[in-house]
Amino acid sequence: MKMKNLTYWLFLAPCIAALAIVLIIPFFQGVYYSFTEYNGFQVKEFVGFENYINLFKDDQFLYSLIFTGGFSIASVIGINVIGLLLALFVTQKMGKFNTVFRTVFFMPNLIGGIILGFIWQFIFLKAFEGVAELTGLEFFKGWLSDTETGFWGLVILFIWQMSGYIMIIYISFLNNIPDELIEASTIDGANVWQRFWRIKFPLLAPAFTVSLFLSLSNAFKVYDQNMALTAGGPFSSTQMATMNIYDTAFKVQEMGYAQAKAIIFLLIITVISVIQLYMTRKRETDL
Repeated sequence: MKMKNLTYWLFLAPCIAALAIVLIIPFFQGVYYSFTEYNGFQVKEFVGFENYINLFKDDQFLYSLIFTGGFSIASVIGINVIGLLLALFVTQKMGKFNTVFRTVFFMPNLIGGIILGFIWQFIFLKAFEGVAELTGLEFFKGWLSDTETGFWGLVILFIWQMSGYIMIIYISFLNNIPDELIEASTIDGANVWQRFWRIKFPLLAPAFTVSLFLSLSNAFKVYDQNMALTAGGPFSSTQMATMNIYDTAFKVQEMGYAQAKAIIFLLIITVISVIQLYMTRKRETDL
């Protein structure tokens, strides 16, 4: 038993070491720097909770948190609704087309966020403007020059990127629903909507837990799409929290202050994720 325990820890040691070097040690260093005036090269002085007090007076940071929260809510709803609809569509009996559609829908998730941002920037600036000139519709003009349309541009981009990924999760759970249940409900006279709402939807509760957690956590962490599509403009009105933290750290060179923002942002994400997991887990048992 002692040899087995020794072997177990020997195999586990490289993973623990890598985790400590990459995650645990930098995290505690970041917590320390958040209490200092740190410019990335040296710690000038220990300032205590001054950075944390100042960030609650930072209107731009507070605005970026609100903007990120709104973006996350809209994106999570859109991603999960569209992802579920795509999953229901590709699990129909369509022969070889099932694989084709799954590949097409999942493909945007394989493209990097920066490239996606530039693709959609071209669509909003060139394609939409072309449609506006042809039709005369004001709706398609200046999508990235306005705060509201810039917000929805980011939401559309992120939904397009993540829906195929979430679709795969829903597909895996839909495929595990016993055919006997569906056949029995059909024999009993249930229509398509009744089969979905009364049978499939309750059995998809664990999928909702996983999908909501993944889409929510990824929505809060968006940076590269934001940078490539709007760069926070116009006038930082579409700047998300991650971009605000990055700009504070690398443009203003206030690393300690940026680290304090990052710690608060981490706490917010953690609290929201825990609440979401608790509520959806509870909902699973109710269903």
